[in-house]
Amino acid sequence: MSGKLYVVGTPIGNLGDLSPRAVETLESCDFIAAEDTRVTLKLLNHFGIKNTLISYFEHNKAEKGPYIVERILAGENCAIVTDAGMPAVSDPGEDLVRLCHEAGIKVESVPGPCAFTTALAISGMDSRRFIFEGFPPADKRERNEIFERLKGETRTVIFYEAPHKLSKTLADLAGALGARELAIVREITKIHEEVIKTDLVSAAEKYAGNPLKGEIVLIIGGANKNEAPAMDEEQAIKYALELVESGLSKTEAAKAAASESGIKKGIIYKAII
Repeated sequence: MSGKLYVVGTPIGNLGDLSPRAVETLESCDFIAAEDTRVTLKLLNHFGIKNTLISYFEHNKAEKGPYIVERILAGENCAIVTDAGMPAVSDPGEDLVRLCHEAGIKVESVPGPCAFTTALAISGMDSRRFIFEGFPPADKRERNEIFERLKGETRTVIFYEAPHKLSKTLADLAGALGARELAIVREITKIHEEVIKTDLVSAAEKYAGNPLKGEIVLIIGGANKNEAPAMDEEQAIKYALELVESGLSKTEAAKAAASESGIKKGIIYKAII
């Protein structure tokens, strides 16, 4: 008889958020698949849990996934954890869960904290309809395609981002989407937890040379399809020039002004160069 895969949520900051059921599961399972065994070992030591850890992350999942499935099929129970939050959400654990389903293995949830839902809950942004995009892709072409596609997205949009990439991402988003409402939520459940209410253009200007620290969630307001253009061509060009003076590139400024005004980006770009 095969074992089970337990998908176990772990704290995203405050260790007090690990549930009693999660502690019990991590103690009783036969082994734990961890994104970073060093991070998980600290968690286990804090709760006095002794168990076997194996490494399972993006760059070894193709090798370790089948190995883990084989052990579960042989009768062992495995708990999968990520460094913080729910495994399989913007995380390689997704592949292991899929492999287990394909092998007929029962997958059981031990839910815990999740950064993007927690951030949305404390952001004050519209939560009735939203989409989660994970981390923006590093590939420039793919990244621009995603941001351009979001121009007509009326739902709230959520991204994760690393601190050292934040200024570039904010500039790219401002260039594509204009001055959309924005909540920057960082260091969730930690001592410096903060919700910064602003807009994309203002944030791109403010954090261009002054990056924030900590784990970051970006929550962006959806587009309003019924909203009339906020400015005419002359105003759009003036707005773009102001953005250039504040630090955005001419291309990014033209994109932002076009998004705000409805004027074609090419017209604005030609005017500002």
